[in-house]
Amino acid sequence: MKIVTTAQMREIEQRAAEIGLPTEALMENAGLAVAQEVKKWLGESEEHHILILIGPGNNGGDGLVAARHLHDWGADTHLFLTKPRADTNYQLTQQRDIHTIIAGQGDTLAALDSLLPSIEVVIDALFGTGKTRPIEGISKEALLKISEAKRRQAYLKIVALDLPSGLDADTGAADPACLPADLTITLAYPKPGLFIFPGANKIGKLVVADIGIPAKLAEDILTEIITAEEIASLLPERPPSANKGTFGRVLVVGGSINYIGAAYLACAAATRVGAGLVTLATAHSLQPILASKLTEVTYAPLPESEPGIIAATAFETLQSWLANYNVLLLGCGLGQSPSAVEFMKSTLFSSRTLPTLILDADALNTLAKVPQWWQKLNQDAVLSPHPGEMSRLSGLSIEEIQSNRLNIAREAATLWQKTVVLKGAYTIIAAPDGRIRVNPIANPGLASAGTGDVLAGAIAGLVAQGLSLFDAATCGVYLHSQAGEVVKGELGDAGMIASDLLPVLPLVIKRVKEGVISH
Repeated sequence: MKIVTTAQMREIEQRAAEIGLPTEALMENAGLAVAQEVKKWLGESEEHHILILIGPGNNGGDGLVAARHLHDWGADTHLFLTKPRADTNYQLTQQRDIHTIIAGQGDTLAALDSLLPSIEVVIDALFGTGKTRPIEGISKEALLKISEAKRRQAYLKIVALDLPSGLDADTGAADPACLPADLTITLAYPKPGLFIFPGANKIGKLVVADIGIPAKLAEDILTEIITAEEIASLLPERPPSANKGTFGRVLVVGGSINYIGAAYLACAAATRVGAGLVTLATAHSLQPILASKLTEVTYAPLPESEPGIIAATAFETLQSWLANYNVLLLGCGLGQSPSAVEFMKSTLFSSRTLPTLILDADALNTLAKVPQWWQKLNQDAVLSPHPGEMSRLSGLSIEEIQSNRLNIAREAATLWQKTVVLKGAYTIIAAPDGRIRVNPIANPGLASAGTGDVLAGAIAGLVAQGLSLFDAATCGVYLHSQAGEVVKGELGDAGMIASDLLPVLPLVIKRVKEGVISH
């Protein structure tokens, strides 16, 4: 499903008009879709008391259509208009005698105050994508009144039509008066600002409403949100005639005396997503420790500079193994000791042909020490930085990265000609050709040590099974986050640890294939 900017959405609507879908038709479709979603969300057990905030533009028009349908279906519906309107959709609400408060006609804020205690749901249809200036005047006062009522009335629910008013659809910036929603019903396509903080904190549950725009009108959009259906179509086949060679061979180079667990988590994740064979190349003295934990993995012990630290010359040993593997995952837990850094540089910038590269953690920190590193690493690779690692790789501050994640990830992938996985809430996968996929999940339970090693291992295991780097990264990110959702459902989002994800990964794959997961 595509993610569109405000400018792209306007262009799509213009294309729709050219093929016989004018604004009026889209508005009718949008209002009906919103009403249907609200009805489904609330249930039909009783009459619901609904207030709709109506702005002066098309978002307000959508709200008027929704009001008409909700009224016709039995809801006790009320309108609050920030400006008088005379359009057909407004007239249709008045023909139904829907109770209406209009700003400037009497003491409207007092009327709003007296109405709010009886209201169960407020639908915010003030501005949508149409407001970029600060919210002022009666609109601001009305939003603040409802925000106060929300604090007093725990039962009061807020629904945003398209997006909360005051949230910038492109940047995620939020006006101080922006009313946080319990449910956001975005129209046709999700917008970038819904996945960028602080705006992402304002949207509650996100639903995308179909308003009848043909998919072909957005075919040229390069940014999309990941769906379970897409992942199901990408997952590797598992033919009955398969053997372990069918599902590829992963060589993980990781671990050090202080980060033994990272190697375990990466290897275990690669096996759990279905790789046929996983081998761990680690410091010689760590092999017995890890062998007691990783019984399904084979080993390639490497020379040490000191106990638990890979020697700078270890690439001479490692290279004899490389031809036997489809994928090389480098970096998890290797540390930044001088000998480990020299080993990683020797590996990454070797003249020898390497397997497909997945680079994480200390491999990324090592790249960041090399000026113009992307010109020296001349093969595609998956890079999976968290914002701190991305800062070191790019030279940008963490604040710059977090405030513009989509564009930063795209620009980096294009410049470096690498597949970039920018981790964090709503992880972004960027391809060298400009394509972007955004994960729809933000789970604070995954903000703990080791979860990145699980993700890197999962991506490596999927690449080994034949997926392209972009598709493997997409599937790995989605499966990893869905495993986090399963664990959160059982344990909550505090105290989740990386190893909790491992046995859940195959379960999530099964559920995606069966169509059980719909997120």
